[in-house]
Amino acid sequence: MGDHGEKRLFCFGLGYSARALAARLLAKGWQVAGTRRGDDRTNGIDPRIQVHVFDRDRPIDDAAAALACSTHVLSSVPPDDAGDAVLDQHGDALAAIAGIQWVGYLSTTGVYGNTGGARVDETSPTNPSSERSRRRVAAEQGWFGLWRDQDVPVHQFRLAGIYGPGRSALDQVRGGRARRIDRPGHRFSRIHVQDIATVLEASIQRPRPGAIYNVADDTPAPPAEVTAFAAGLLGVAPPPLVPFDEARAGMSEMALSFWNDNRLVDNGLIHEELEVDLDYPDFRAGLRAVLDAGG
Repeated sequence: MGDHGEKRLFCFGLGYSARALAARLLAKGWQVAGTRRGDDRTNGIDPRIQVHVFDRDRPIDDAAAALACSTHVLSSVPPDDAGDAVLDQHGDALAAIAGIQWVGYLSTTGVYGNTGGARVDETSPTNPSSERSRRRVAAEQGWFGLWRDQDVPVHQFRLAGIYGPGRSALDQVRGGRARRIDRPGHRFSRIHVQDIATVLEASIQRPRPGAIYNVADDTPAPPAEVTAFAAGLLGVAPPPLVPFDEARAGMSEMALSFWNDNRLVDNGLIHEELEVDLDYPDFRAGLRAVLDAGG
């Protein structure tokens, strides 16, 4: 397929972000294949996408053949206790793809850890403060190993908190799960799923192997402010403010890990190098669009 100028994306993990990119590219005539786990293999997946079963314990059947015609590869599979399953099971097959033009790995801004509210950009050191983020740093190093050692054109995207239709503060307010936790000076970055697709598409059009991009909107904000805005859009009263020290007692380990990190994510590189204009540069624009879309 690659010999005839056709484009084919292979997604390790057909999750929320990967499906947003796949929909864009399918509309432009691309062929798309990807993986899901086990019995979940076709749930919510566009029928035009060829789906393979994959997880650490079930490598892709004949991975070389499945990947052979791919011109572009995206991995959104998070590392597990043993490492990065994609690299462990199919790193050799990835390195063997003839004519591969672009590989993207979706990571997280969590790799920067806690900077006490200081700004981080792509040149900032990684300093993960949780086991989950430490695994991410190791996975990033593994993916860049493919680039350094085998000339695979790897690009890494450090994503802020992802939201969009079916996955936003609107759903939390509607479901009665929203809380407004008050921790002065603590702001989070976030990114609408469609803006993730925009950044990935821009990188595909302007590949620079070895690149790292922070993928976040232009306006970090306290979660309590986001929840209050979502409640206002829905015409309901926002939940009461709860001091962080009071709220932390009931938090899960994962929730607490988010609150333990405080940093401002600089997204200048996606604007300057990839010339991306975000459709949803702040949570207000994003949540309004989610509501308008029925999400």
